[in-house]
Amino acid sequence: MQNAAGAKGERGDVAASQQGRAGLRLQHALSNARITYVSATGATTVHNLAYAQRLGLWGGGHFPFSTRAEFVEAIEAGGVAAMEVLARDLRALGLYTARSLSFSGVEYELLEHELTPEQVRIYDAYAGGFAVIHNNLDAAMQAANITGSTGTLNAQAKAAARSAFESAKQRFFGHLLTSMKTPTLIRSITRDLDDGHAAVVQIVSTGEALMERRLAELPSEEWNDVRVDITPREYVLDYLAHSFPVQLYEPFTDSEGNLSSRPVYRDGQPVESREAVAKRDELIAQLASLPPVPGALDQIVQHFGVDVVAEVTGRCRRVVRKGERLAVENRAASANLSEAAAFMDDQKRILVFSDAGGTGRSYHAELSARNTRLRIHYLLEAGWKADTAIQGLGRTHRTNQAQPPLFRPISTNVKAEKRFLSTIARRLDTLGAITRGQRQTGGQGLFRPEDNLESHYARDALRQLYLLIARGKVEGCSLERFEAATGLKLTDANGIKDDLPPITTFLNRLLALTIGLQGVLFGAFEQLLAARIEGAIASGAYDAGLETLRAESFLVTDRQVIYTHPRTGAETRLLTITERRRNRPVALDVALDHLADPRAKLLINEQSRRAAVQIPTSSIMLDDGDIQRRVRLVRPMDAQTMPLKIMGETRWVEADRDAFAATWTTELCEVPEFSDSVLHMVTGLLLPIWKRLPNESARVYRLQTDAGERIIGRKVSPAWAANATTTGTASLSPQQAFAALMDGGTVLVLAEGLQLRRSRVMGAWRLELSGFTDTMRQQLSAYGLFHEIISWKLRMFVPTAAAGPAVLERVLGRYPIERISQREAP
Repeated sequence: MQNAAGAKGERGDVAASQQGRAGLRLQHALSNARITYVSATGATTVHNLAYAQRLGLWGGGHFPFSTRAEFVEAIEAGGVAAMEVLARDLRALGLYTARSLSFSGVEYELLEHELTPEQVRIYDAYAGGFAVIHNNLDAAMQAANITGSTGTLNAQAKAAARSAFESAKQRFFGHLLTSMKTPTLIRSITRDLDDGHAAVVQIVSTGEALMERRLAELPSEEWNDVRVDITPREYVLDYLAHSFPVQLYEPFTDSEGNLSSRPVYRDGQPVESREAVAKRDELIAQLASLPPVPGALDQIVQHFGVDVVAEVTGRCRRVVRKGERLAVENRAASANLSEAAAFMDDQKRILVFSDAGGTGRSYHAELSARNTRLRIHYLLEAGWKADTAIQGLGRTHRTNQAQPPLFRPISTNVKAEKRFLSTIARRLDTLGAITRGQRQTGGQGLFRPEDNLESHYARDALRQLYLLIARGKVEGCSLERFEAATGLKLTDANGIKDDLPPITTFLNRLLALTIGLQGVLFGAFEQLLAARIEGAIASGAYDAGLETLRAESFLVTDRQVIYTHPRTGAETRLLTITERRRNRPVALDVALDHLADPRAKLLINEQSRRAAVQIPTSSIMLDDGDIQRRVRLVRPMDAQTMPLKIMGETRWVEADRDAFAATWTTELCEVPEFSDSVLHMVTGLLLPIWKRLPNESARVYRLQTDAGERIIGRKVSPAWAANATTTGTASLSPQQAFAALMDGGTVLVLAEGLQLRRSRVMGAWRLELSGFTDTMRQQLSAYGLFHEIISWKLRMFVPTAAAGPAVLERVLGRYPIERISQREAP
């Protein structure tokens, strides 16, 4: 019933399922009945909870959200952190539980197959073939009068042709990549068998439909000596033979005077365009000459033999090797049961299962089974469904097992293969967050956060990549080459198009590019994406899900109840926590070790008399396509990255070794053993007051106090905490004020119109005082503030070093805090 309310898909609205609607009608009809929701799989999106209207999440004034749409919008805006809070609070209210087997002891080992030069040549040949198909597709549609010189004449026929082409292309390259990495899988399985282990291979597609079509074309007397290729290449040839647009259309003018086209029939039979048929036949001849790559399942079965491989799939027939020939073998309806039993009885050491054949079965090292060998579980083909992939991994990891399995996902060095990991990585984040209250439990560490290429950071990076391509700023890929290779149009008569292709379309088209062009485009895309993620992390806006805070000491100094749930009495509390961290400054010898790199420099700031080591770091691509070279300044207590070109505008100058060592040592002596700061956290029941919490950051943290209390909640700014308390006081100690300002989310409004906030100047964060007059300048300088003239304007700053809190104390003593404001999210 997961699609009970419908949703928006990439191609428009997705209608609600009949089963989901029936579930909602049943709940409405039985208003006094008690409802229990039971599911074997977790929800991968918030929309999948639409059927669970009895959980009390929406429905009026007494609920956290008035409508289901408002609930979905709020949780999606909060990201993974909001989903984690949702699961945790529902469990706290006694409305929800999610059980899963611990993955303790399970090991992961990524196996990467690097394409051989011959495989790269084959891949590039197929990519070139698809480019020819794409160009001929346009020509064929024009020859068939689907399109014309004035534009599209039959939009429905054009959309159908495009859809068939893109789906065939995506299936083909998915199968091609899976088949190309199978030799590495076979070599790894051979080593596992020699070591006495058992291998389990998880796949999604078996190629059964393709095999059945090919066998139907063969006389049955040839089934004992099959001489046709049943490979992923057949998907392309099958598309050309049956879906390539060859039917002739005739132009006509409709009743409104619009030029359109309609299919031509003669004696009730469709008429074909001779030109389109000629183009199709030429393409078939060209692609049929390319070397075939056998399917993954057939490679495994034919290499190891049916006596070693237990196949648990939906295939009723298969092609097996018998001596020097290939023959068709029929499989009984009960073959899956006998094959699984043979594997568990240790009669067969390799098991291959698919979605169709693996549902509800167990292949773990069960104590009662004869085969208790270590299971090496190969994820050869992840598929598109996160919950199905995790279910497949659970086939070899169960209770009552002799030993946990070793998971080995298999990937290639082809950049576009991330397309197949992206969707599943994104869904695993939400799967773990919604079901277990922690995103990491979804994929159990199998997929990395950077595998998710469908985040809003990626969408922003992709749009910028389009702009750079249109401006000719991507070296190795001009606009003309990009549009010709991908078939994506970035410009129109007015310049850059408003509706640029989405990230999923870009990733799909990337599959059909040559390996070299993939590297150019994906390299530029990854640079832009890395720059955006780096900026989000620096600003504190990056959605990292549930994070653990660690320090020497956490001491709760104040507790205030700010909400009480009317039905359960569960409370939401605002905690004030003193955090003590041990300072671990960089020792002098460690700083000098950076000189092993000849590009490193020893620096001293002429104004602050502070020391730093300048070392090279990675460059980033800016929005205008220029490459920004950067350096990293390592200081005793921090490190910051700055553009190389602005270093000349700063006060940093090179110093000799002795002067640097003296300055660095002086700074080390000034660093205290510990640093104290104050945290404000909202803990307890968060969901009912979610709309009241600050929306600039929905990050959720957990920590353990000195007393052993475990706390999970949202960190809020001092400004929000001051407004949430009953007293509404705006007082902060100088140390608390300094920490709140350095955190960046707080603005202090002082007496006489002064304001304190964090600002970025010359690539570094500073505490800036604004609103002062010329009569205040000398007095503020006497308090310890320093000034700089930037763009002919005098600006004053509070030192951010160890003397900062003392300087701030003098300022607040003369200009007390009048109001604590919260900065808007960037």
